Amino acid sequence: MDRQTFLPFLDEVLELPPGTLKGPEKLEDLEDWNSMAMVSFVALVDEHFNYTVSPRQFVNCETVDDLLGLIKPLGAVN
Repeated sequence: MDRQTFLPFLDEVLELPPGTLKGPEKLEDLEDWNSMAMVSFVALVDEHFNYTVSPRQFVNCETVDDLLGLIKPLGAVN
């Protein structure tokens, strides 16, 4: 799955219109980025990549690109 395929999944998690997220958006500026969105992101990654993202991994995430960086080592997003 490439970046352009994964970003619409994040749009859906954050209840944004498809094509909204590009990557550099700051999470703190996204109205619906909250603990429920984090849980949804964890579930999304688990469902599609069979990998569990630890809550500690979110600590340094400031942008959408940072979230993608959490799963990039899995070969999930390029």
